[in-house]
Amino acid sequence: MMTPKMRAELDEDVTQAARQLFLSNRIGEICKEEGTPKQAEFLLYVLQEELRLREQNKRQRLIKRAGFPVYKTFEGYSYQNVKLPPAFSQEELETCRFVAEKTNLVLYGPVGIGKTHLATAAGIKACELGYKTKFYTVTQLVLKLAEARKNGTLERLVRELQSLDLLILDEWGYVPVDKEGSQLLFRVISDSYESKSLILTTNLEFSKWGSIFTDDQMAAAMIDRLVHHGHLLLFEGRSYRMEHALMRQTAAAS
Repeated sequence: MMTPKMRAELDEDVTQAARQLFLSNRIGEICKEEGTPKQAEFLLYVLQEELRLREQNKRQRLIKRAGFPVYKTFEGYSYQNVKLPPAFSQEELETCRFVAEKTNLVLYGPVGIGKTHLATAAGIKACELGYKTKFYTVTQLVLKLAEARKNGTLERLVRELQSLDLLILDEWGYVPVDKEGSQLLFRVISDSYESKSLILTTNLEFSKWGSIFTDDQMAAAMIDRLVHHGHLLLFEGRSYRMEHALMRQTAAAS
């Protein structure tokens, strides 16, 4: 038996679900005035199912638009080669609390040790939580920025980047960047300061950034903006790719 209080709560749930779907307030009014309890329960189920499907589709669109090279998650990821700073926990990483707090992450270590996997997993999780995310290698982004400047669409691209919650830049410092590219990257980093989260993967220590970006002062300014609200995650150990290749060779020889 449904009590008046239970019915009032049910009608309110219907009204709230309708509002979330941007439907008329009249939906809730009709349900309250003319619907039986069973009808109200069924209507609430239909509205909530539509909300669930819309949220699921939104997450899928965010993941697709992010441009991840592969689909990676935290499931089964080994942290044995990752040294997290004392002020930053695995839980904060895997729940994307750092995105909500607009905190940056710099993933530093040798190649083939899981930096891109971890960055991608964080990006996928961010999309699942509804955060607008984009993944680029640094080379891809520099070329895209330079092309946009050439075509007169740079400001539009900058606005798109500014609208993100999380920007992932992979292979930072792997390839030297010319003066124009350095200036464009600096603008992206500056625009992101305290307005979104950045994840950078790099095998280049901070002291050598000036040699890659042609300007020591610009490199120092980038580092300052990244680490002011950021954490450095250190990766140490043997390359996964090399280790797996050696395992395959050993298996083939046996």
